[in-house]
Amino acid sequence: MTRRRGLFVVLEGPDKSGKSTQARLLAEALRARGLTVLHTREPGGTSVAEGVRAVLLNPQLTIDPVAELFLYEASRAQHVAEKIRPALARGETVLCERFTMSSEVYQGLARGLGLKITRALNQAATGGLKPDLTIVLDMPVEQFDSRDRHRELDRLEREHVSFRVAVRKGYRKLAKSSPRTVLLDATKPAADLHRLILARVAR
Repeated sequence: MTRRRGLFVVLEGPDKSGKSTQARLLAEALRARGLTVLHTREPGGTSVAEGVRAVLLNPQLTIDPVAELFLYEASRAQHVAEKIRPALARGETVLCERFTMSSEVYQGLARGLGLKITRALNQAATGGLKPDLTIVLDMPVEQFDSRDRHRELDRLEREHVSFRVAVRKGYRKLAKSSPRTVLLDATKPAADLHRLILARVAR
């Protein structure tokens, strides 16, 4: 008997939109229902990919947009091969904070490299793997400074406000045009947002 492939859910959204909190709450809820869950993130999720993450988010570095895109894709390729595909093949539920849509938004749209190149590299890095459901958490740019004030900002979080505006615009655009994608208001209380997400996943 062939094992059924597991469910692949991605949480997307601008920096500080609450992806980590909602992914943690969702993982806990699904485990309470008896599911085996891999909760992971991008960039990261493997030793190699976490090393790339440290470079990408280092606030002391200036990285060319094309180099930045290739670093993300290298991290993603390792992550998919080492963690995501094997977990899905075992029938596990995979919850990932960020995936290919992040590259489309940050590098393709906000950096101006274009969706053609980002989608081609996403295809190469993932072998065509796509989420079963992508949840985009939408947050007004004005709320950025009011969230998580007590930690040092990483390289991307230090970008000019115009970059954050472009990121939000990109997410809203892609969320409305991408299949199997839901756009949710991230300004809702965390518990209320969690219930909405859990209901979507349960469908």
